Parts: sequence; C-alpha cells; structure tokens
Amino acid sequence: MSQINIGDQAPEITAINQHEEEIKLSNFLGKKVILYFYPRDNTPGCTTEACNFRDNYEELSENGYVVLGVSTDGLSSHQKFATKHELPFHLLVDEEKNIVNQYGVWVEKNMYGRKYMGTARTTFLIDEKGVVRDIIKKVKNKEATKQVLEAWKQIQ
Repeated sequence: MSQINIGDQAPEITAINQHEEEIKLSNFLGKKVILYFYPRDNTPGCTTEACNFRDNYEELSENGYVVLGVSTDGLSSHQKFATKHELPFHLLVDEEKNIVNQYGVWVEKNMYGRKYMGTARTTFLIDEKGVVRDIIKKVKNKEATKQVLEAWKQIQ
C-alpha cells in the first residue's frame, strides 16, 4: 500500500463510473479535482457526504471543480445510489481495491473491538496539473463541500 503526500503527483486512475463510462483522472487536467473516498453506498454517513457534494455541485462546477467519488462497491450499487440521490458526479467502481490501495486509504478499522479492512473516509484535493495539494482525513459529512472550499482557500 502506498502513501500519498501533499506535493506528490496524483496516481493515475482508470475506472468505470455508474454510467459504465471509462474515467481517467488525467482527463481532468486543467480542473481542480475533489477525489473523495467513502466506505459504502447508501449508508447514512456516505449518503450525507454525497448529498452535500450534490447540493453544492453547481457552485463547484462553475468554479472549475470536478467531483469524483470512489468506493469498493460494484457497478449496480453505484447506479442505485446515484439514481436514488440524483448524484450528478462520477462514482468510480473499485471492486478490485486498486484505487483505494494506490491512494493508501484501504486500512484496518476497528468497530466494537472487531478489526476489519475498509476504506478510510478521505478527500484528496488535486490541482490543475495533477498534483495533490491537500488531504482531508477528518471529513465532516455534513460540511464536506465547505471543508474542501476552505482547504482550497488556504492553498491559494
């Protein structure tokens, strides 16, 4: 598992989205990318985070941001999640766990004393040249967009 640091070139991603389109991170050079990793479709925290990005999507798009959500759920799960909550951004399928491992967010978790592997909720902010400019590890689901915009202000 690799460790990504601020200032690193973001590793290339190639994955299908909920529309079965191939998406590459390099397709978004020239835009600011909000690459957010979340544990599971249709769980309360993940739904709150996704809906926060949805509710602010127009403003984000107008300001040159692209939102990419990644989880280890499959295509049909992403399709149902995106349709149910009218998510206008890409949800990338990572069933093989290539992307979560590449970005170092597939980690050991602990719930009620039970250890298991899962996705650490993490947001990477990637600039127009494909460089990681910030990594948000303590994501506030209800304020995900606000956190991102405040982080970008600090960067610039």
